[in-house]
Amino acid sequence: MHPWEASYPPECRWDAPIRRGTLPGLLDEVAERFTDRPALEYRGHVLSYRQMRALSDRIAAGLLARGIRPGDCIALYLPNTPWHPLCFFAALRIGARVVHFSALDAKRELAHKAHDSGAKLLITTGFPALVANAAWLRAEVAVRDVLLAPEARWGGEDAACDFAVIPEAEPPDEWPAVSPDDLALLQYTGGTTGTPKGAMLTHGNLTAAVAIYKSWRDHTDLPEGTARVLVLLPLFHIFALTAVLLRQLAQGALCHLRVRFDAAQWVEDVERLRITTFSGVPTMWIGIAGVPGIEQRDLSSLRQCSSGGAPMPQEVQQRVERILKLRIGGGWGMTETCPAGTRIPPHGPVRAGIIGLPLPGIEMRIVALDDPSREMPVGEIGEITIRGPNVFSGYWNRPDDNAAAFAEGWFLTGDTGWMDAQGYFTLVDRRKNMILSGGFNVYPAAIEQAIYEHPAVAECVVIGVPDAYRGQAAKAFCALKPGAAPFTLEELRAFLADRVGKHEMPAALEFRDVLPRSAAGKLLASALRDEEAARG
Repeated sequence: MHPWEASYPPECRWDAPIRRGTLPGLLDEVAERFTDRPALEYRGHVLSYRQMRALSDRIAAGLLARGIRPGDCIALYLPNTPWHPLCFFAALRIGARVVHFSALDAKRELAHKAHDSGAKLLITTGFPALVANAAWLRAEVAVRDVLLAPEARWGGEDAACDFAVIPEAEPPDEWPAVSPDDLALLQYTGGTTGTPKGAMLTHGNLTAAVAIYKSWRDHTDLPEGTARVLVLLPLFHIFALTAVLLRQLAQGALCHLRVRFDAAQWVEDVERLRITTFSGVPTMWIGIAGVPGIEQRDLSSLRQCSSGGAPMPQEVQQRVERILKLRIGGGWGMTETCPAGTRIPPHGPVRAGIIGLPLPGIEMRIVALDDPSREMPVGEIGEITIRGPNVFSGYWNRPDDNAAAFAEGWFLTGDTGWMDAQGYFTLVDRRKNMILSGGFNVYPAAIEQAIYEHPAVAECVVIGVPDAYRGQAAKAFCALKPGAAPFTLEELRAFLADRVGKHEMPAALEFRDVLPRSAAGKLLASALRDEEAARG
């Protein structure tokens, strides 16, 4: 028996059966079970589960008629409109594989993903920036063909372009065969440090992740078909795709799709639509907590709230939980795990960096940083490793990276952490973020947690910078709360005196109006490291 099993909620079993299938099969199942219940809402337009499958299948038939065949790669360059799930399921229905392009990707990243994935076709919608970049990709012969999924279908406007409109046709009598082991998605990761790598996720990986999420049960669960979910995290990111969209569709939820996050609009949507379920990243929660008068707003419909994508600063979490009168769930996962990994149960301990218990069907362990075959004792820091039916098979066209990514069947995550005697895992930091200062291992996440306790700080990122004496030292980048006055490095060090060790003290401080973040809202330490390296 694994140590975490005894810590599971009474409603939940770690050894629950985890079913692997195909994503077209998942769509068929929910369309049959939930039929005329609403599935997607966008700009006031609602699609039922039956309508979602019917329109997706018509698009799939149109793609077949256009010459797309099993094994072809289709790039989706789409924000959170109904076109994303419709085209995602359509591509997979005909045995094609999908590659996601991020709306925040630079042209160089878009071109790399297009060439590396072998994308034959790109589907976008009429947002001006997306249309312009799609036209550039076609002109550069990074993709051969571009189709427009018209925003006008949902009452919006489309930028001028000469792209053909996405085709629809009558579905065939028989679809191409698709199996759980077929490649479904190339999800690129690691673009902020070197060339992005495409994680190969199969139908079986993704459906297993959905089954894993469904198998987790605790007292916050809602009856099937009753959740009203606000989907603000970008669907081209694995967290929103699997942990939000696919998981919620599998349970008959109504997903309210939104293209961009605005904290004041979030409050209005929660009140007006009686939202029950929301997953955000820490930067979203920081924005929500800063909405004027948030304590007086009616957020009582919320039942399930979680934070992911990056560690939630403890001070921020406590502030949000006081406002919502609700515990914010959390956990940990990676693109390579679709992204199922851990979950913090409602009754779990509270401490900085805790990521919870391995989800059903998933095994995790801590291994030595210098020897992945040596498991570390309880309480000792090492690298987090993971295995399970949701874990990817490797990186696209990267045999050397694949050889380094696995040891004895376990995926080496690159995250450092430790496990306690009850099976709870705590994340310390990314291994590549670790600062070697005067012979000590310094973890930026621990310093960030302490800085977040400063009343003037809205957001912060800590990185390692060269230091003539120690080799490396910590540098803090801070964005201040509105109206807050800046402070000196000496004042910061005095504030941190009883919060971090002397070897962890920042040696430099820089204020920014805005800190760099990824498409999913994560603060990007890597971008700041690149800036510091460029400064030389």
